[in-house]
Amino acid sequence: MNKLSQQLVEIASNAALKVGDMLVKASAEALAGGVSTEEKEGFYDLVTKYDREAEQAIADHIFQSYPDSTIVGEEGGAQGDGSVHWYVDPIDGTSNFASGIPFFSVSIGAVLDDRILAGVIYAPIRRELFSASTVGAFLNGEPIKSQGHKTDSKSLLVAAFPNPREDILGDDGQLFTELVRRFSTVRRLGSAALGLAYVACGRADVVFEPIISPWDVTAGILLIEQAGGRYVPLGEVDSHAQSYPWLFPGFIATCAEFDLEQSIMNVFVD
Repeated sequence: MNKLSQQLVEIASNAALKVGDMLVKASAEALAGGVSTEEKEGFYDLVTKYDREAEQAIADHIFQSYPDSTIVGEEGGAQGDGSVHWYVDPIDGTSNFASGIPFFSVSIGAVLDDRILAGVIYAPIRRELFSASTVGAFLNGEPIKSQGHKTDSKSLLVAAFPNPREDILGDDGQLFTELVRRFSTVRRLGSAALGLAYVACGRADVVFEPIISPWDVTAGILLIEQAGGRYVPLGEVDSHAQSYPWLFPGFIATCAEFDLEQSIMNVFVD
């Protein structure tokens, strides 16, 4: 299984790197205000032509390298009927990308049966390739560990809360205020995948996303687990999906040392 896992990581890494140069060039165009956007679910959920082009380029590379594949992409939906399922987000952080903000990533995770075997998150602007297989987690080939702080007051929290994809209640504003009061720093970064990568390598202590999709997190889940961190799925799923954390609608991920049970974040845990 380790051999297959490392093979899938190599395929995912090459696919991400393949579209990386295109996205770097396109980000310069975005900085100059030249990238047009379309709305998907709403004004807060954008897509560009580069999302679609990058996803198709990734799918083409995967099918060529490993024909026994199914691609589950954010933009194109499902392609193929192979045994390995690839969850692909070609640009995680499209709003940042389209605005010329250099914080976005390519996220590719590979699942066989009920197990994530490979995860790659690539930040093309910084040339940072986060990768995870069944033998470990790495940043540009160097091992990483999810190390950080134990308490809220010492910790950096990445939180996409409240989220416009669900009803924002009056208590949400009060709760967000409490997060700001209790944590050392609270940030809304705009890329769930990079939030997970940053917890995995020790740059952040906690990341909280109440509303996500499988292509946002599949790669990051393996990265967190292999780096020694903790991933807690949130929300409700059908009974058949209980064993698949990437299918849950939300999550909290923490570094190894963080005491979630004593944190205010525990109010979000069912």
